[in-house]
Amino acid sequence: MKINIHIVAPYEAMIPVIQECIPLFPALDITYSLGDLEVGVRKAVDAEEKGADILISRGGTAQFIKKNVRIPVLDMHLSGYDMIRSLSLATNLERKTAIVGFSNITSGAQAVIDLLDLPLQVFTISDLSEVAPLILELKNTGYEQIVGDVITLKTSKAYGLKGFLIQSGKESIMNSLEDAEILYRYLQDNNNVTKVMEQYIVNNHQNLMMIDGQNKLIYEHWTDFPSNPLTKEHLYILNTDLEINQHKVTRNLMLDDRMINVTGTCVQVEGQRYKVIVIDKNTMPLMERRGLTIETEIASEPIADTSVSIKTILNHIETLYKSNQIILLEGRKGTSKAFITQYIHQKLADGGMLATLNFKEFDQDYLDQLPLGKIRTIKLLNTEFADGRERLSHFLKECQKQQVRIFIVSENGFVPELLPGLKLTKIMMPTLSERKEDIRTLAQYFIAYYNQKYGTTAVKITNEAIGFLENYSYPNEIDDLKNLIKQIALNSQDYVIQKETIEKANTNEHLPANDILQKGTLKEIEKEIIKWVLKAENHNQTKAAERLGINRATLWRKLKE
Repeated sequence: MKINIHIVAPYEAMIPVIQECIPLFPALDITYSLGDLEVGVRKAVDAEEKGADILISRGGTAQFIKKNVRIPVLDMHLSGYDMIRSLSLATNLERKTAIVGFSNITSGAQAVIDLLDLPLQVFTISDLSEVAPLILELKNTGYEQIVGDVITLKTSKAYGLKGFLIQSGKESIMNSLEDAEILYRYLQDNNNVTKVMEQYIVNNHQNLMMIDGQNKLIYEHWTDFPSNPLTKEHLYILNTDLEINQHKVTRNLMLDDRMINVTGTCVQVEGQRYKVIVIDKNTMPLMERRGLTIETEIASEPIADTSVSIKTILNHIETLYKSNQIILLEGRKGTSKAFITQYIHQKLADGGMLATLNFKEFDQDYLDQLPLGKIRTIKLLNTEFADGRERLSHFLKECQKQQVRIFIVSENGFVPELLPGLKLTKIMMPTLSERKEDIRTLAQYFIAYYNQKYGTTAVKITNEAIGFLENYSYPNEIDDLKNLIKQIALNSQDYVIQKETIEKANTNEHLPANDILQKGTLKEIEKEIIKWVLKAENHNQTKAAERLGINRATLWRKLKE
């Protein structure tokens, strides 16, 4: 009879490596699932109910699972190879970097750092509750990148830092499976773990939860939601804010296309400190307004400001933003206009929402209904489609009165006279050819991004390859650079991307044919570009249409012409 082993992978990039290991252990019946912390616990409990003999996971997820199942749980240990790979990759990103984790991670990391003389600092924790306060402290002291496990990664991203995951390689997974095989021979009896059931008493009709001093949930009641609507990331940030403010915090969050208002309060009862979190469901279904979106994602890409041009622009934009002046951002598609607005909002807004109005779809009759008291930054797209210029000008003046910062974003050239009575400051975003010094930072980030997302092999790129990229043609600017790195990373089996690797790539697959662009008719050029975008988007017509700024029906018609 085969031994039933179930692996709970705390991150997605581990799955392909597990699949690669399965054929190497014919005596084991190996299954796997994806989930970290509480989600991982549910997957583990389900696997136990289906007859798993031994569970394998990693870090905090493994520790959580041990408390909730009766069968043996193995904690997958990181190997020296794992440390060297991950720390070398993190060092390549050239950011002030800290390693945060339990001693089983940091002790090995320190040894590698000392051996390779890497410019990294190590911080050891003893409990998960220490992660968020420590990362906030590191952010305030200038750290830009945090290396660690899954919880460290998520908390870092929640605070606007680059989170870098130390991944387990093939050898670590194989070692765990070998240990599981040995353990099974000696451990046949199940471990008895007691599950503590909490009792909830409903005494009001609010959406409320209460957490004790150890961040343990001790009471909850929901009337507008079937269960706790807050994500782990929301709770980590609220807990940390309450630890710092010691009294009360208020946040506006997006939940299933609807805004919710969250208020956290600290209460002292007989020397014990409790946190009470109350959620009010906003009566305004914001996302039901076509053309209006509330951006809640935290910018994760690097700002890439090595070049003088982008540094100058950023300093100028920050000055304009702080002085509440209307900023007109112009530039070609893919020059990071949307990212810049998100980055500046995230850096300077200090709470409040970032709202985007697309006047191709937004009905101006709803302008007066926008909750400006909750919006900190507003971004306007396609203002040439606005049907009431005087009305829009009045709205923007009201935004300025209420200290709402304004970005107007344009690709085709905006005419300031379209908004009478308003002073606009124009910022022209440079192309990649005008900021070649930033290509190295962007390329290294995209290499790391696809390594984390898909488990690709490449972790570094040579100076010669960077030189090649600096002279490459990018019709869609950073979007094209990202797509090029993606194709190379997915098809490369080497740790280092060489110039020859890029030269061997069929550039015709990445850019429209030059002969068509130079000699073809307008219709032929248009069709060639549509085909190219379709291929770049893996033939997803919806994404291709969005990228081209047309609907699917128009896309289909133009392809058939």
